[in-house]
Amino acid sequence: MIEIKTSTLSDGEFNRGVFATRDIAKGELVHEAPVISYPNKEHEHIEKTILADYAFEYGVNHTAILLGYGMLFNHSYTPNATYDINFKNHTFDFYAYKDIKAGEEILINYNGEVDDNEPLWFNMEDGSGSGKTETN
Repeated sequence: MIEIKTSTLSDGEFNRGVFATRDIAKGELVHEAPVISYPNKEHEHIEKTILADYAFEYGVNHTAILLGYGMLFNHSYTPNATYDINFKNHTFDFYAYKDIKAGEEILINYNGEVDDNEPLWFNMEDGSGSGKTETN
C-alpha cells in the first residue's frame, strides 16, 4: 500500500517521503507506526541528535520516536492524510484524509491537526516562520 521513494518536497540529506502504491480511499488506515516513548525530561538528550527533528508529542508527559514509516511522512498545510495516537496499542495510526491516488506522496500536517496553519516549531527556532517542506 505504501513505499518510500525520493520526494521533491524534502530538502534534507535523504529527500525521502511516503508514497501510495495503490489508490487509497478516504478514511482508510494507511499505516500503524509502533511507538518508542520516553519521558519529556529525557528529550534534552535527543535534542543533541537528528532524531529531535522527527520526534512526536506522546501525551502530556512523553515524547515518541515512531517506527515503521511513521517518521518519514512529509509536511503539508493541505495534507491528504492525518494521524491519531492509539495509546492502547502504542501506535500512531495514519489515515487517508482524502482519496489518495497511486504514486501520490502521502502528507500530514506536522502541527497534528489538518487545518492548523501555525508556523512549524523548527521554523520558529530558525526565525523563518515558513514550512520547509510545505506544499499548497
